[in-house]
Amino acid sequence: MADRNEPETDASGHDDEGEERGDRPTGTDGDAPDKPGLLTRYPVIRYALIAALVAGIVAAAMWYVNYRERGQYRQSTNNAYVRADFVTVSPKLGGYVERVLVRDNQPVRRGQLLAVLDPRDYRASVAQAQAQVASAVAGIRTARSTLDEQRAAIAQSAAQVSAAEVAAEAAAAEVRRYEPLAQSGAESRERLAALVLERDRAVANLRAQRAAYLAARRGLETQSARIGQALAQRETAQAQLDRASTDLGAVELRSSIDGVVADKAVRVGQFVQPATRLMSIVPANQLYIEANFKETQVALMRVGQPATIKVDALDGAELRGRIDSFAPGTGAQFSVLPPENATGNFTKIVQRVPVRISIEAGPEARKVLRPGLSVEVTIDTIGAKGSRKRIEEESERLGRDEAQVQRR
Repeated sequence: MADRNEPETDASGHDDEGEERGDRPTGTDGDAPDKPGLLTRYPVIRYALIAALVAGIVAAAMWYVNYRERGQYRQSTNNAYVRADFVTVSPKLGGYVERVLVRDNQPVRRGQLLAVLDPRDYRASVAQAQAQVASAVAGIRTARSTLDEQRAAIAQSAAQVSAAEVAAEAAAAEVRRYEPLAQSGAESRERLAALVLERDRAVANLRAQRAAYLAARRGLETQSARIGQALAQRETAQAQLDRASTDLGAVELRSSIDGVVADKAVRVGQFVQPATRLMSIVPANQLYIEANFKETQVALMRVGQPATIKVDALDGAELRGRIDSFAPGTGAQFSVLPPENATGNFTKIVQRVPVRISIEAGPEARKVLRPGLSVEVTIDTIGAKGSRKRIEEESERLGRDEAQVQRR
């Protein structure tokens, strides 16, 4: 007799009450029925994943091919900035600033007047130099007049020498004529003595006139030297006048280039010393890029290669440019304190080489470009892809040549 609390079973041995409760047999051997997976129930997702995988493989292959063909020849750096060779305006002379004719950020043209110093002291220097030139010119005129007088004195002295020669010759002739007469007694001895005295006086006068003539000739040379001295004084005075005029012109400070006024630090009434920085002129139309590439990136870089420039201030807009030149050394070599790697422990640091890049930009882009802006530069070096092989060939050829020389 069965217990009333036992659940009834049918002939197959199933518990009807358990089926009504929805119970399912469970076990540890995984004998429960499997549910279909997400990929099985949704074939579209499976196909989408397969397509994405294939697309990724194709994209990777295309990237690799592009890298092998062109990508490996593109060298980029964000260590690059807009530069300009600006000019510092400084006075050549000291003085008080009388006028300032420009303002900050004002465009100026070459030769435009920027500021003026007080010119009164320099005008006085010019007037003094002009007076010295006039004095030197007057001295030249006086010396030349004296030279003309000296030449007339020489002519007069020469005439006197000629007259003295004639007189001495006449006196000597009289003595020669009276000597036989005095010896024969036809003429007195006193008469002959007087003629001899007259002859001696004529000879002495001739000597004196000749000495005077020589002195006059030497005076001519002296006067000519004085004229040369006066001419030199005039040249000195003229040089002083030129310098004073240059100083007077230097009180006007003018722009030497076309550009924009920047960093103005001059005021009216301010006393400035020579070489004091008053302002700077930035050539806004002569900007360039200074890109500092790693030494491992410059192997294939050459002058003239194209560059792509992304300026942060232009929201990443791309500009074009070309390599203009390379610095003759790394940036560390031109620093204030260059490194000395021969002392202490050595740690190798990759150096950077400054590369100057010209900018090919239109007026709209140049309105935004300013010195100091950050840029990103990419250089296409594919044009020099054969350089590495040529370098290796040159090295091998030099090695063979050296070996041949050693064998000889």
